[in-house]
Amino acid sequence: MGKFLAIFGGLIAMVGGVLLVALKWWPYFKALVLGAIPPILFFGGLIALIAGISSIKDAARTKKLEEEAKDTKA
Repeated sequence: MGKFLAIFGGLIAMVGGVLLVALKWWPYFKALVLGAIPPILFFGGLIALIAGISSIKDAARTKKLEEEAKDTKA
C-alpha cells in the first residue's frame, strides 16, 4: 500500500509542478533555463579541452615509452 501511495503522491507532485511552471512561473523558469545554458556550454567546453589535451599527452607518453622499449631491445 505504501508503494502505491508514494507513486500516487509523486504523480500529484509532478502534475502540480508542471502546472505551476506552465501557468504561473513560466517567465522565471525560462529565464533560469536561458541563464544556465552559457555556463553549461563554457564548462562543457572546458572539460572537453582538458580531456583533449590529456589525450594528446597520453599518446605522446605512450609513443615515447614504445620507442624506449624498442631501443632497449635492440
